[in-house]
Amino acid sequence: MTQPNGQRKPSAHAARPTPARRVVIVAAPGAEILDVVGPFQVFTTAAALAARHSAPSAPSAPIYRVEIVTCSRGISFTTNCGLQMSAHRSFRHARSEIDTLLVAGGSAIEHDRTSAQTVRWIRRAAAGARRVGSVCTGALLLARAGLLDGRRVTTHWNWCEHLARRYPRVLVDPNPIFVRDGSTYTSAGVTAGMDLALALIEEDHGSRLALQVARQLVLYLRRPGGQSQFSAALSLQLSERQPLRELHGWVLENLDRDLSVQALAERVAMSPRNFARVFGKEMHVTPGKFVERLRVEMARRRLEETRRSLKKVAAECGFRSVGAMRSVFQRVLGVAPGRYRQHFRAKPYATR
Repeated sequence: MTQPNGQRKPSAHAARPTPARRVVIVAAPGAEILDVVGPFQVFTTAAALAARHSAPSAPSAPIYRVEIVTCSRGISFTTNCGLQMSAHRSFRHARSEIDTLLVAGGSAIEHDRTSAQTVRWIRRAAAGARRVGSVCTGALLLARAGLLDGRRVTTHWNWCEHLARRYPRVLVDPNPIFVRDGSTYTSAGVTAGMDLALALIEEDHGSRLALQVARQLVLYLRRPGGQSQFSAALSLQLSERQPLRELHGWVLENLDRDLSVQALAERVAMSPRNFARVFGKEMHVTPGKFVERLRVEMARRRLEETRRSLKKVAAECGFRSVGAMRSVFQRVLGVAPGRYRQHFRAKPYATR
């Protein structure tokens, strides 16, 4: 059907552009700066990349509109590192149409210096949002608002005990990078907020876009939520004993070799019995379990970042066979290596 000017009249059934998802990041005075700007940058990068890849003939609407809302009286607030920032608006003037509500951690929240009015607003905003989450100690504000009762959550490892003690109805898990419980998402400290933001983008638009964002921001590794806050490689570097610290690089470069207690003990010139005792005291885990964790971490990275066969990945990471690697993956991560790769390898994305 044409109009008088000769142009085709738009069909009543023509697809309408999907409205942008509104992401609100709440920042109180003393906010941890990376809790705020990390997720902000991840979401805005996703919007820019999606727009760049849309068809020129049919440019899509932005997939995200991100804004910072402050708990201060005005729009200015000072972060924990002393840098002053200006939010888009104060919570007193924030609209209620929110898709994703994220609360950043910081000193005001940690020391209960946020107002009762802020808590009431958080409660109302969460009720209308599709999903609610926190970065680092932002979980404390969600808990204060009663939004985490009966839910499994996490926060920065240094605050988990405080959160559990202060809010006994909250089920605190100190280990994961981030946790999803229904429509509630909580994450560990600082950079874990970027991991959570990537996971939310993947949930909305697929793995391909999430991986493109990670590459654009030069994020070394997109970590799944089930990964521990405590890297096995990092914990070995933190050992107070010089021989164990020196063992770190050698083990990572030789995961395909014999890493039995006997072999490791010889490497640091200790008897197997004394090595096992000292290692267990320092690392709070047996050498065997520790090596297993290192091999899983390396195998995960190989599966995410390369197209090597499962057989080759297993051999490079010191597993006797694909079956042995599958058994360990199932026990440690709850998923088989093939399924893990299928989930985290780049896939086409769509704005939906």
